[in-house]
Amino acid sequence: MTREPQPDSAIFLNNISVRYRIPTEAIHTFKEYMIKLLKREIDHKSFSALKEINLDIKRGEIFGIIGRNGAGKSTLMKVISKVLIPTDGRVWVKGHVSPLLQLGAGFHPELTGRENIYLNATLLGHSHAEIENKLDEIIEFAEIGNFMEAPLRTYSSGMQSRLGFAVATAWQPDILILDEVLSVGDAAFQKKCIHRMGKFRDSGATVLMVSHSIDQVREICERALWLNKGQIESLGAADEVCTKYQNAMTS
Repeated sequence: MTREPQPDSAIFLNNISVRYRIPTEAIHTFKEYMIKLLKREIDHKSFSALKEINLDIKRGEIFGIIGRNGAGKSTLMKVISKVLIPTDGRVWVKGHVSPLLQLGAGFHPELTGRENIYLNATLLGHSHAEIENKLDEIIEFAEIGNFMEAPLRTYSSGMQSRLGFAVATAWQPDILILDEVLSVGDAAFQKKCIHRMGKFRDSGATVLMVSHSIDQVREICERALWLNKGQIESLGAADEVCTKYQNAMTS
């Protein structure tokens, strides 16, 4: 059945499925792959990362996504961010999306923190003048200190996360997507991030966050989705969905 987005919808997914074709045997080199391909000696099996996902996320909502490793959470975020085209179904997204999908994504390890701000912000669609205007604010929020002029490869995972979040949220997007970004860093910085997310929500922005922290999802999110093997196991109030997930993990 075809469904349609509502006037207050920010993200609308209709029967989204993602399937991959995986070779049934290990192929170690590109040359070997091409030879087998030309000889038609490659057998594939189909793997479903997402299966018939229907989802309607509203404007001004902080929405959580939980599930075990391999459940399809990151795949779902890539579909919503238009990084990945689904095999089946329709994706409808209203507004500018600022995705922070992976630690260090959009950064270069040999560039300094300052240079990476310009690189990452440019990839997000901002002009040099816009970046200049926000530069001091980004540096202050990231709390990198003297490391701002050091190569990114010298940063800890927490420092990379702080810089990535600072750049992605320097401009308020219509939709902010965070994939396990708040899982690193200290409690004080996480609190600062949550405060900024709350300000975005109050201004009408939508925030999607993937997290392994059930307490974090309960605290921040109004609604949540539990993904299990690429399918929706539970969808509803965050506290209710988190309780079901916890009970299943401990039973």
